[in-house]
Amino acid sequence: MNDILKNQPVYVIGIGMHRYLFPGDTPYVTLGLQAIREALKDAGLQWPQIESAVVGTAALGMATGRVMLRHLGSTGLEVEQVENASASGSTAFRLAALQVASGEHDIVLATGVDKFGDGRRAALKDGLETLSPTANIPLVKFALMARRWMRDYGLSVEDLAQVAVKNHCNAALNPYAQFQKPRTLEQVLASTKVAGDLTTLQCTPRGDGAAAVILASESAVKKLGIPRERLVRVLSSVSTSEELRLDDDGLTSMPAMVEMVRKSAHLAMQQADIEPTDLDLIELHDAFSVEELIYSEAIGVCDTGDGAKYLADGHSAIGGKCAINASGGLIAMGHPLGPTGVGQVAEIVRQIRGEADGRQHPNARTGLAHMVGLGSVAVAHVLQRA
Repeated sequence: MNDILKNQPVYVIGIGMHRYLFPGDTPYVTLGLQAIREALKDAGLQWPQIESAVVGTAALGMATGRVMLRHLGSTGLEVEQVENASASGSTAFRLAALQVASGEHDIVLATGVDKFGDGRRAALKDGLETLSPTANIPLVKFALMARRWMRDYGLSVEDLAQVAVKNHCNAALNPYAQFQKPRTLEQVLASTKVAGDLTTLQCTPRGDGAAAVILASESAVKKLGIPRERLVRVLSSVSTSEELRLDDDGLTSMPAMVEMVRKSAHLAMQQADIEPTDLDLIELHDAFSVEELIYSEAIGVCDTGDGAKYLADGHSAIGGKCAINASGGLIAMGHPLGPTGVGQVAEIVRQIRGEADGRQHPNARTGLAHMVGLGSVAVAHVLQRA
Protein backbone atom coordinates (compact mmCIF):
# COMPACT_ATOMS: atom_id res chain seq x y z
CA MET A 1 0.00 0.00 0.00
CA ASN A 2 2.96 2.33 0.60
CA ASP A 3 3.66 2.71 -3.12
CA ILE A 4 0.11 2.80 -4.45
CA LEU A 5 -0.01 6.60 -4.76
CA LYS A 6 3.47 6.61 -6.27
CA ASN A 7 2.58 4.06 -8.93
CA GLN A 8 -0.99 5.21 -9.64
CA PRO A 9 -1.20 9.03 -9.89
CA VAL A 10 -4.09 10.72 -8.08
CA TYR A 11 -4.84 14.39 -8.69
CA VAL A 12 -6.93 17.04 -6.98
CA ILE A 13 -9.01 18.62 -9.74
CA GLY A 14 -11.56 20.65 -7.78
CA ILE A 15 -11.84 22.42 -4.42
CA GLY A 16 -14.70 24.17 -2.65
CA MET A 17 -15.46 25.68 0.74
CA HIS A 18 -18.20 27.19 2.84
CA ARG A 19 -16.79 29.83 5.13
CA TYR A 20 -16.28 28.54 8.66
CA LEU A 21 -18.84 30.12 10.97
CA PHE A 22 -19.54 30.51 14.65
CA PRO A 23 -22.33 28.13 15.75
CA GLY A 24 -25.58 29.22 14.14
CA ASP A 25 -28.79 28.20 12.44
CA THR A 26 -27.44 27.44 8.95
CA PRO A 27 -28.40 23.80 8.20
CA TYR A 28 -25.52 21.43 7.55
CA VAL A 29 -27.03 20.56 4.17
CA THR A 30 -26.69 24.20 3.11
CA LEU A 31 -23.09 24.28 4.31
CA GLY A 32 -22.11 21.07 2.59
CA LEU A 33 -23.85 21.68 -0.72
CA GLN A 34 -22.22 25.07 -1.16
CA ALA A 35 -18.75 23.55 -0.75
CA ILE A 36 -19.53 20.64 -3.08
CA ARG A 37 -21.06 22.84 -5.77
CA GLU A 38 -18.05 25.12 -5.62
CA ALA A 39 -15.74 22.12 -6.05
CA LEU A 40 -17.79 20.82 -8.99
CA LYS A 41 -17.63 24.22 -10.68
CA ASP A 42 -13.89 24.46 -10.01
CA ALA A 43 -13.37 21.05 -11.64
CA GLY A 44 -15.78 21.73 -14.50
CA LEU A 45 -17.88 18.67 -13.61
CA GLN A 46 -21.54 17.80 -13.20
CA TRP A 47 -22.77 15.88 -10.16
CA PRO A 48 -23.53 12.62 -12.08
CA GLN A 49 -19.83 12.38 -13.01
CA ILE A 50 -18.89 11.76 -9.35
CA GLU A 51 -18.58 7.99 -8.85
CA SER A 52 -18.04 7.86 -5.10
CA ALA A 53 -18.21 10.18 -2.11
CA VAL A 54 -16.46 9.93 1.26
CA VAL A 55 -17.92 12.20 3.91
CA GLY A 56 -16.09 13.20 7.10
CA THR A 57 -18.15 14.40 10.06
CA ALA A 58 -17.72 14.21 13.81
CA ALA A 59 -20.87 15.65 15.37
CA LEU A 60 -23.83 15.27 13.00
CA GLY A 61 -24.84 11.63 13.40
CA MET A 62 -25.52 8.64 11.19
CA ALA A 63 -26.25 8.89 7.45
CA THR A 64 -25.20 12.55 7.24
CA GLY A 65 -23.61 11.99 3.84
CA ARG A 66 -26.54 10.32 2.14
CA VAL A 67 -29.08 12.78 3.57
CA MET A 68 -27.01 15.71 2.30
CA LEU A 69 -25.98 14.33 -1.10
CA ARG A 70 -29.46 13.30 -2.21
CA HIS A 71 -30.22 17.00 -2.64
CA LEU A 72 -27.78 16.95 -5.56
CA GLY A 73 -29.57 13.98 -7.09
CA SER A 74 -29.76 10.26 -6.36
CA THR A 75 -27.27 8.81 -8.83
CA GLY A 76 -26.51 5.49 -7.14
CA LEU A 77 -22.93 6.47 -6.30
CA GLU A 78 -21.01 4.83 -3.46
CA VAL A 79 -21.29 6.84 -0.23
CA GLU A 80 -19.13 6.28 2.83
CA GLN A 81 -19.11 8.23 6.08
CA VAL A 82 -16.15 8.41 8.44
CA GLU A 83 -15.66 9.82 11.94
CA ASN A 84 -12.12 10.24 13.25
CA ALA A 85 -12.45 13.21 15.61
CA SER A 86 -10.55 16.25 14.32
CA ALA A 87 -9.02 14.06 11.63
CA SER A 88 -12.42 13.06 10.16
CA GLY A 89 -11.96 15.14 7.01
CA SER A 90 -8.33 14.11 6.64
CA THR A 91 -9.39 10.47 6.83
CA ALA A 92 -12.14 11.03 4.26
CA PHE A 93 -9.57 12.55 1.89
CA ARG A 94 -7.19 9.64 2.45
CA LEU A 95 -9.89 7.03 1.74
CA ALA A 96 -10.98 8.90 -1.38
CA ALA A 97 -7.40 9.06 -2.66
CA LEU A 98 -6.94 5.33 -2.09
CA GLN A 99 -10.18 4.57 -3.95
CA VAL A 100 -8.79 6.37 -7.00
CA ALA A 101 -5.29 4.92 -6.66
CA SER A 102 -6.66 1.38 -6.40
CA GLY A 103 -8.49 1.79 -9.69
CA GLU A 104 -11.89 1.22 -8.07
CA HIS A 105 -13.12 4.68 -9.11
CA ASP A 106 -11.84 7.43 -11.40
CA ILE A 107 -13.55 10.48 -9.90
CA VAL A 108 -14.18 10.66 -6.14
CA LEU A 109 -15.46 13.41 -3.85
CA ALA A 110 -13.94 13.88 -0.39
CA THR A 111 -15.99 16.25 1.72
CA GLY A 112 -16.29 17.29 5.33
CA VAL A 113 -19.21 18.98 7.02
CA ASP A 114 -20.09 19.68 10.63
CA LYS A 115 -22.03 21.82 13.02
CA PHE A 116 -21.16 22.44 16.63
CA GLY A 117 -22.37 19.38 18.55
CA ASP A 118 -22.73 18.43 22.18
CA GLY A 119 -19.02 17.62 22.47
CA ARG A 120 -19.63 14.23 24.07
CA ARG A 121 -16.62 12.05 23.38
CA ALA A 122 -16.02 8.32 23.73
CA ALA A 123 -13.28 8.99 26.27
CA LEU A 124 -15.99 10.27 28.60
CA LYS A 125 -18.09 7.12 28.23
CA ASP A 126 -15.51 4.36 28.73
CA GLY A 127 -16.78 3.42 32.19
CA LEU A 128 -13.44 4.15 33.87
CA GLU A 129 -12.75 6.61 36.65
CA THR A 130 -10.39 9.39 35.57
CA LEU A 131 -7.36 10.54 37.53
CA SER A 132 -8.84 14.03 37.63
CA PRO A 133 -11.86 15.89 36.21
CA THR A 134 -9.54 17.44 33.59
CA ALA A 135 -7.72 14.26 32.56
CA ASN A 136 -9.45 14.05 29.18
CA ILE A 137 -9.60 17.76 28.33
CA PRO A 138 -7.24 18.60 25.42
CA LEU A 139 -6.85 22.22 26.55
CA VAL A 140 -5.33 21.10 29.84
CA LYS A 141 -3.05 18.61 28.10
CA PHE A 142 -1.61 21.27 25.81
CA ALA A 143 -1.34 23.87 28.56
CA LEU A 144 0.84 21.39 30.44
CA MET A 145 2.84 20.69 27.27
CA ALA A 146 3.40 24.43 26.86
CA ARG A 147 4.77 24.62 30.40
CA ARG A 148 7.12 21.72 29.63
CA TRP A 149 8.49 23.45 26.52
CA MET A 150 8.85 26.70 28.47
CA ARG A 151 10.84 24.85 31.10
CA ASP A 152 12.97 22.72 28.78
CA TYR A 153 13.54 25.11 25.85
CA GLY A 154 13.09 28.57 27.32
CA LEU A 155 9.84 29.47 25.58
CA SER A 156 8.14 32.63 26.80
CA VAL A 157 4.45 33.54 26.90
CA GLU A 158 5.24 35.96 24.07
CA ASP A 159 6.60 33.09 21.95
CA LEU A 160 3.31 31.23 22.33
CA ALA A 161 1.25 34.31 21.57
CA GLN A 162 3.19 35.11 18.38
CA VAL A 163 1.73 31.98 16.79
CA ALA A 164 -1.74 33.44 17.22
CA VAL A 165 -0.61 36.85 15.95
CA LYS A 166 0.71 35.31 12.72
CA ASN A 167 -2.29 33.09 12.15
CA HIS A 168 -4.91 35.73 12.89
CA CYS A 169 -3.15 38.03 10.41
CA ASN A 170 -3.20 35.22 7.80
CA ALA A 171 -6.88 34.53 8.44
CA ALA A 172 -7.71 38.21 7.97
CA LEU A 173 -6.75 37.66 4.31
CA ASN A 174 -8.79 34.46 3.94
CA PRO A 175 -12.44 34.88 2.90
CA TYR A 176 -13.26 31.38 4.22
CA ALA A 177 -11.88 32.00 7.73
CA GLN A 178 -14.02 32.18 10.87
CA PHE A 179 -11.92 35.04 12.31
CA GLN A 180 -11.05 37.79 9.84
CA LYS A 181 -9.42 40.40 12.04
CA PRO A 182 -5.63 40.84 12.52
CA ARG A 183 -4.50 40.75 16.14
CA THR A 184 -1.54 42.33 17.87
CA LEU A 185 0.70 40.65 20.43
CA GLU A 186 -0.80 42.88 23.11
CA GLN A 187 -4.34 41.82 22.17
CA VAL A 188 -3.49 38.13 22.22
CA LEU A 189 -1.80 38.36 25.61
CA ALA A 190 -4.61 40.50 27.06
CA SER A 191 -7.36 38.05 26.04
CA THR A 192 -8.77 35.89 28.82
CA LYS A 193 -6.60 33.08 30.14
CA VAL A 194 -8.29 29.72 29.84
CA ALA A 195 -5.63 27.25 31.05
CA GLY A 196 -2.05 27.78 32.12
CA ASP A 197 -0.51 30.41 29.85
CA LEU A 198 -2.95 29.89 26.97
CA THR A 199 -5.40 32.72 26.31
CA THR A 200 -8.64 32.59 24.32
CA LEU A 201 -7.01 34.00 21.16
CA GLN A 202 -4.46 31.19 21.32
CA CYS A 203 -7.18 28.52 21.23
CA THR A 204 -9.24 27.32 18.30
CA PRO A 205 -12.90 28.24 18.12
CA ARG A 206 -15.47 25.55 17.35
CA GLY A 207 -18.18 26.17 14.84
CA ASP A 208 -19.90 25.19 11.59
CA GLY A 209 -18.51 24.74 8.09
CA ALA A 210 -17.84 22.57 5.08
CA ALA A 211 -15.08 21.79 2.59
CA ALA A 212 -14.90 19.62 -0.52
CA VAL A 213 -12.15 18.23 -2.75
CA ILE A 214 -12.55 16.21 -5.96
CA LEU A 215 -9.90 13.64 -6.87
CA ALA A 216 -9.32 12.00 -10.23
CA SER A 217 -7.15 9.36 -11.88
CA GLU A 218 -4.71 9.96 -14.73
CA SER A 219 -7.15 8.50 -17.24
CA ALA A 220 -9.98 10.71 -16.00
CA VAL A 221 -7.78 13.80 -16.20
CA LYS A 222 -6.92 13.04 -19.83
CA LYS A 223 -10.54 12.26 -20.69
CA LEU A 224 -11.76 15.49 -19.10
CA GLY A 225 -8.99 17.55 -20.71
CA ILE A 226 -8.05 19.31 -17.47
CA PRO A 227 -5.06 21.69 -17.97
CA ARG A 228 -1.94 20.25 -16.34
CA GLU A 229 -1.09 23.55 -14.69
CA ARG A 230 -4.20 23.26 -12.50
CA LEU A 231 -3.43 19.72 -11.34
CA VAL A 232 -2.07 18.99 -7.88
CA ARG A 233 -0.88 15.45 -7.27
CA VAL A 234 -1.30 13.50 -4.05
CA LEU A 235 2.17 12.06 -3.52
CA SER A 236 1.46 10.22 -0.27
CA SER A 237 -1.05 9.68 2.52
CA VAL A 238 -0.33 8.18 5.94
CA SER A 239 -2.45 7.40 9.00
CA THR A 240 -1.04 6.41 12.41
CA SER A 241 -1.99 6.41 16.07
CA GLU A 242 -0.23 7.00 19.38
CA GLU A 243 2.19 4.45 20.76
CA LEU A 244 3.90 4.31 24.14
CA ARG A 245 7.66 4.82 23.91
CA LEU A 246 9.82 4.41 27.02
CA ASP A 247 13.44 5.28 27.67
CA ASP A 248 15.79 2.95 29.56
CA ASP A 249 14.64 4.51 32.82
CA GLY A 250 11.02 3.67 32.01
CA LEU A 251 10.03 7.30 31.41
CA THR A 252 8.80 8.90 28.22
CA SER A 253 11.32 11.45 26.94
CA MET A 254 8.88 12.93 24.43
CA PRO A 255 5.09 13.17 24.71
CA ALA A 256 3.46 10.39 22.68
CA MET A 257 1.44 12.94 20.72
CA VAL A 258 4.62 14.67 19.52
CA GLU A 259 6.26 11.40 18.54
CA MET A 260 3.10 10.45 16.64
CA VAL A 261 3.25 13.71 14.69
CA ARG A 262 6.93 13.19 13.92
CA LYS A 263 6.46 9.61 12.77
CA SER A 264 3.40 10.24 10.59
CA ALA A 265 4.88 13.32 8.93
CA HIS A 266 8.19 11.60 8.20
CA LEU A 267 6.46 8.49 6.84
CA ALA A 268 4.44 10.70 4.49
CA MET A 269 7.57 12.56 3.35
CA GLN A 270 9.49 9.31 2.96
CA GLN A 271 6.76 7.87 0.74
CA ALA A 272 6.75 11.08 -1.29
CA ASP A 273 10.58 11.02 -1.65
CA ILE A 274 10.99 14.49 -0.17
CA GLU A 275 12.75 16.07 2.81
CA PRO A 276 11.33 18.64 5.24
CA THR A 277 13.42 21.28 3.48
CA ASP A 278 11.43 20.58 0.29
CA LEU A 279 8.19 21.76 1.89
CA ASP A 280 6.90 25.18 0.83
CA LEU A 281 3.65 24.91 2.78
CA ILE A 282 2.40 23.17 5.91
CA GLU A 283 -1.15 23.20 7.21
CA LEU A 284 -1.09 21.66 10.69
CA HIS A 285 -3.18 21.18 13.83
CA ASP A 286 -2.73 24.35 15.88
CA ALA A 287 -5.81 24.05 18.05
CA PHE A 288 -3.58 25.61 20.72
CA SER A 289 -0.68 27.92 19.91
CA VAL A 290 2.03 25.74 21.41
CA GLU A 291 1.18 22.96 18.95
CA GLU A 292 2.44 24.88 15.92
CA LEU A 293 5.82 25.45 17.56
CA ILE A 294 6.20 21.85 18.69
CA TYR A 295 4.89 20.25 15.50
CA SER A 296 7.06 22.38 13.22
CA GLU A 297 9.98 20.92 15.15
CA ALA A 298 8.58 17.38 14.97
CA ILE A 299 7.97 17.64 11.23
CA GLY A 300 11.57 18.73 10.82
CA VAL A 301 11.50 22.21 9.30
CA CYS A 302 13.53 23.27 12.34
CA ASP A 303 15.36 21.60 15.23
CA THR A 304 13.71 20.63 18.53
CA GLY A 305 13.44 23.72 20.69
CA ASP A 306 13.82 26.11 17.72
CA GLY A 307 10.15 26.45 16.75
CA ALA A 308 9.79 29.88 18.33
CA LYS A 309 12.98 31.16 16.67
CA TYR A 310 11.83 29.78 13.31
CA LEU A 311 8.65 31.84 13.66
CA ALA A 312 10.41 34.94 15.02
CA ASP A 313 12.84 34.92 12.08
CA GLY A 314 9.87 35.00 9.68
CA HIS A 315 10.54 31.55 8.22
CA SER A 316 6.98 30.29 8.85
CA ALA A 317 5.31 33.42 7.50
CA ILE A 318 3.79 33.77 4.04
CA GLY A 319 6.86 34.60 1.97
CA GLY A 320 9.22 32.81 4.39
CA LYS A 321 11.00 29.49 3.95
CA CYS A 322 7.87 27.41 4.60
CA ALA A 323 4.50 29.07 5.15
CA ILE A 324 2.87 27.35 8.12
CA ASN A 325 -0.90 27.75 8.36
CA ALA A 326 -1.18 30.36 5.61
CA SER A 327 -4.95 29.80 5.89
CA GLY A 328 -4.97 31.07 9.48
CA GLY A 329 -4.84 27.56 10.90
CA LEU A 330 -7.30 26.14 13.38
CA ILE A 331 -6.70 29.10 15.69
CA ALA A 332 -8.09 31.66 13.26
CA MET A 333 -9.51 29.95 10.18
CA GLY A 334 -11.52 27.78 12.55
CA HIS A 335 -12.01 24.14 13.38
CA PRO A 336 -15.48 22.71 12.63
CA LEU A 337 -13.95 19.18 12.98
CA GLY A 338 -15.37 17.32 9.98
CA PRO A 339 -14.28 19.84 7.31
CA THR A 340 -10.96 20.85 8.82
CA GLY A 341 -8.68 18.28 7.18
CA VAL A 342 -10.35 18.71 3.78
CA GLY A 343 -10.02 22.48 4.18
CA GLN A 344 -6.28 22.07 4.77
CA VAL A 345 -5.96 20.25 1.45
CA ALA A 346 -8.04 22.92 -0.31
CA GLU A 347 -5.75 25.64 1.03
CA ILE A 348 -2.60 23.85 -0.12
CA VAL A 349 -4.09 23.24 -3.57
CA ARG A 350 -5.12 26.89 -3.83
CA GLN A 351 -1.61 27.99 -2.89
CA ILE A 352 0.12 25.60 -5.30
CA ARG A 353 -2.13 26.80 -8.13
CA GLY A 354 -1.20 30.40 -7.30
CA GLU A 355 -4.84 31.30 -6.58
CA ALA A 356 -4.60 32.37 -2.92
CA ASP A 357 -5.29 36.02 -3.62
CA GLY A 358 -3.93 38.34 -0.96
CA ARG A 359 -2.07 35.63 0.93
CA GLN A 360 -0.18 33.86 -1.84
CA HIS A 361 3.06 32.16 -0.81
CA PRO A 362 5.53 32.70 -3.67
CA ASN A 363 6.70 29.73 -5.76
CA ALA A 364 4.59 27.24 -3.79
CA ARG A 365 5.16 23.74 -5.16
CA THR A 366 5.00 21.16 -2.35
CA GLY A 367 2.81 21.07 0.74
CA LEU A 368 2.09 18.89 3.77
CA ALA A 369 -1.39 18.67 5.30
CA HIS A 370 -1.13 17.22 8.81
CA MET A 371 -3.97 16.63 11.22
CA VAL A 372 -4.25 15.23 14.74
CA GLY A 373 -7.46 13.70 16.09
CA LEU A 374 -8.40 12.74 19.62
CA GLY A 375 -7.75 9.15 20.40
CA SER A 376 -5.05 10.00 19.39
CA VAL A 377 -4.50 9.62 15.66
CA ALA A 378 -2.55 11.47 12.99
CA VAL A 379 -3.16 11.73 9.25
CA ALA A 380 -0.68 13.31 6.84
CA HIS A 381 -0.72 13.95 3.09
CA VAL A 382 1.95 15.36 0.78
CA LEU A 383 0.72 17.27 -2.28
CA GLN A 384 2.76 18.68 -5.13
CA ARG A 385 2.29 20.61 -8.35
CA ALA A 386 1.85 18.09 -11.18
